[in-house]
Amino acid sequence: MDITPFIRELLFSHDCVIIPGFGGFIGNYTPARIDKSTSMLYPPVKQISFNRNLNHNDGLLVGRISSHTSLPYGDSRNIVEEFAADLRKKLDKGEKVVFDNIGSFVNNQEGNVQFEPDKAVNYHLDSFGLEPFQFSPLENYDLSRRISKHLDKAPVRHIASRKVFWRAAAIIVPLLAIMVAVPLKTDIFKPKVETSSLNPLTKAEFESNKEAVDNNIPSVTVNIPEEKYQSPAPEAVVPVEDQGTYLIIAGSFKLKNNAEVLADMLAKEGYTPEIIEGANGFFRVSAMRCTGIQAAESRKDSISVKFPGSWVKKIH
Repeated sequence: MDITPFIRELLFSHDCVIIPGFGGFIGNYTPARIDKSTSMLYPPVKQISFNRNLNHNDGLLVGRISSHTSLPYGDSRNIVEEFAADLRKKLDKGEKVVFDNIGSFVNNQEGNVQFEPDKAVNYHLDSFGLEPFQFSPLENYDLSRRISKHLDKAPVRHIASRKVFWRAAAIIVPLLAIMVAVPLKTDIFKPKVETSSLNPLTKAEFESNKEAVDNNIPSVTVNIPEEKYQSPAPEAVVPVEDQGTYLIIAGSFKLKNNAEVLADMLAKEGYTPEIIEGANGFFRVSAMRCTGIQAAESRKDSISVKFPGSWVKKIH
């Protein structure tokens, strides 16, 4: 089985893809660069190199083959091992092994594996669709001349702005002085508004007090006796005992078999279980029946110790 398509797929999303028993491919990132001698702009590149010492099984390649082919992990591992063994045999015979869009392998005179990457393929996802291109450099563009021209104009604008500032100050300062001096010498800004009240009794009370003060007559205070209000004694409330029938539900299941299992457990604990089909299609398991809500709540607390989540339901 040819597993090179799986290797190419993993190289786009991983920086290291290992063939167990053979070696590992490593992605090396190179940023975008400009070759000024040829006026070429190159996009970012992820070039592939090979390291034969990375031959352990990290599970990446085997797991990808297993998930894609729906084969067990052990069978996928055997496929990879057979592929690596076949590569070693071909290289030992002196053959050249080529991985499409990845590179080629050969054995040198010393018997070591040499890898030559395919430089026409870029495994950097952010560079998808980008190709190297040649640009034309700008001509007759003197940057130093434009900078000196800008510096020559700057002092002129600075002097002009200072003249405008002093002219505005000569007009605004006298106006501010006039606005401060006029209110101090005149009453034009003093309010002449008399306050009034919409309550007629307030005016009458003020006028009578004013007349008493003018005539040196002490004002008379009239004390109005307050009525004492006594709230009626609360009536004694006699609680009405609830005599309804309540079920203590220990569980609710979609399958009746599960409900029967819980009912057997309750019966072994000494309860009288019942299986009741609810309106929603679930099978509710009741541990026991009780008369009155207080008795049901009390027994529910004791049942919840061994059957957590129990609750009380009134049937009539």
